[in-house]
Amino acid sequence: MRVLEPFEDYFWEFYNDKSEAVQTKIDYVLQIIITIEQIPKKFFKHIEDGIYEIRIKSGSDIYRLFSFFDEGKLVILLHGFTKKTQKLPRREIDKAMLLRRAYYESKKS
Repeated sequence: MRVLEPFEDYFWEFYNDKSEAVQTKIDYVLQIIITIEQIPKKFFKHIEDGIYEIRIKSGSDIYRLFSFFDEGKLVILLHGFTKKTQKLPRREIDKAMLLRRAYYESKKS
């Protein structure tokens, strides 16, 4: 079993901006990540350098949440965005890496 922990308010800003139907789908996918030992790639995929994307599809919309592991089973949730193209935007990956760096800096203090 994994533990999910949002870093600062980035995840909540994304989540609270979505409709109730999308929030329900996000909750469903996060529950899968918490409870299933081997998460299907359909929901959870390594991007690069320890950054993972959580994939959520609701209707015709596709949402992505970035995350990373800290201390084994602890999954840190970063920011999310609505994916509009086939390619994953580089600026979103870079933002996830900056937030991960900020997380570790805040953990030191």
